[in-house]
Amino acid sequence: MARAMFEYTKTVLSKVSFDPALFCREVQKAIQRLLPYELEELKVFIKTLILQNPDLNQCLIYLKTE
Repeated sequence: MARAMFEYTKTVLSKVSFDPALFCREVQKAIQRLLPYELEELKVFIKTLILQNPDLNQCLIYLKTE
């Protein structure tokens, strides 16, 4: 079940990546729902999205990346 939530989260984030404010809100929701190891995978996924849309960079603050 948890893996399905991770895949769903990736789908939602991909679809809302056009709007940084909405994207940040969805990232916050994902942090509450996902397991710790899934959050590490999510960081990698989000970094690839940021390469395509640099405006999303502001959302990294929620993930506490190094």
